[in-house]
Amino acid sequence: MNIMKDVAAAPLVVTSTAPRGLSDIHSAGCAASIWSREPSPEFQTWIERLDPEKLPRARVILRPETVREAVTQICEQCGTPRCAERTQLIDDTAALAMIYADLMETSFVRMRLDVVETNACRKFHIDSVTARLICTYRGTGTQYGVAAIGTEPTTVKTVPAGCPVILRGTAWPNPTGTRLVHRSPPIEGTGETRLLLVLDAVTEPEEQTKQATLH
Repeated sequence: MNIMKDVAAAPLVVTSTAPRGLSDIHSAGCAASIWSREPSPEFQTWIERLDPEKLPRARVILRPETVREAVTQICEQCGTPRCAERTQLIDDTAALAMIYADLMETSFVRMRLDVVETNACRKFHIDSVTARLICTYRGTGTQYGVAAIGTEPTTVKTVPAGCPVILRGTAWPNPTGTRLVHRSPPIEGTGETRLLLVLDAVTEPEEQTKQATLH
């Protein structure tokens, strides 16, 4: 395990080569935990070459144990071709939902499969959540750094594609006041298309948002 301290008085970003390392988000002073892993070359080639119109996209609140079925249906509706790589994407999304829900002790998750082609959330920020999991399957990963209020990081790092990261938000209990900020990388005009999974913990899901909505 590699524990990196960005600057003096900065939060810790903990990187592990095993999924259990994501639990370090609960360690004192840790602002982000990253599971460092290598996607298979076959999967990465497939996802990078897939027609953006056929990438799965949805926003839904559901129980983590139903994510596999939900993502399968989303892929069908979006025209994502059936193949071993699609199955790998579905299985990985389902596994991350279960890991995240267990770490956050939540019975429901808000899942977003976002297809991004513009500068979405390009400003550095901290999310207004307890903690958020982000995994970029296609394109440039989430960027992060340490910054004082109202400023931008002088050093920016990028989470590699395929590596899940859990980031503490402003609603984390007993916040330490650390300033690890993050953003979606600015890609507008580059022709790049990103596909990312975003998971948030949900306490009381709204009935009208339990079903996937495509966009």
